[in-house]
Amino acid sequence: MQSNSKTPSYIVSLLKNKCPRCRQGDLFLSNEPFSMKGGKNVKMYDKCPSCGQPTELEVGFYYGTSYVSYALTVAFSGFSFALWFVTIGFGLEDNRIFWWLGLNALVLMLMMPLFMRISRTLWLSWFVKYDADWQKSKPKEVERIVPEHMNNW
Repeated sequence: MQSNSKTPSYIVSLLKNKCPRCRQGDLFLSNEPFSMKGGKNVKMYDKCPSCGQPTELEVGFYYGTSYVSYALTVAFSGFSFALWFVTIGFGLEDNRIFWWLGLNALVLMLMMPLFMRISRTLWLSWFVKYDADWQKSKPKEVERIVPEHMNNW
C-alpha cells in the first residue's frame, strides 16, 4: 500500500488507467491494451479492487467517451501534422500530404485500444474525484443503476 502523505499524480494515474478515487486500483481486467483475446482489453472491473468505487455510474455511462476519444484523436492528428510539417514538410508538387494521411490513419488504428482506455479513464475521472481518505470513507452509492439491467445491451 502506498502512503497517503503524497498524492498520486493525476496524469500518471490516468495514463496507467487507475481508479480516479484512490489512484491505486486498476480499472481494466487486463493490463495489456493490445491483447484482443476474448475482448479482455475493454472489460472493466465493476468496482475498483482497492477502494470499491463503482466504475459504471449509470446505464450507458460510457457513451460520452466517444467525444473524449474523438478529441484525443484530433489532438493526436494535429500533433502528427505539425511534426510532419516541421520534419518533412508539405509541398504542392508531390504527394507528401497523402503519405501523412495514410501513416496517420494507420497509427490511429493501431493506437485505438490505448485511446479507448484513456478516454474511459478520463471520462470517469471527471465524475469521480480523488479522495485522500479513501481508506476511511465509502464511495458514493450510484443512484441510477438497476443491477438486473446491467450489460443488457
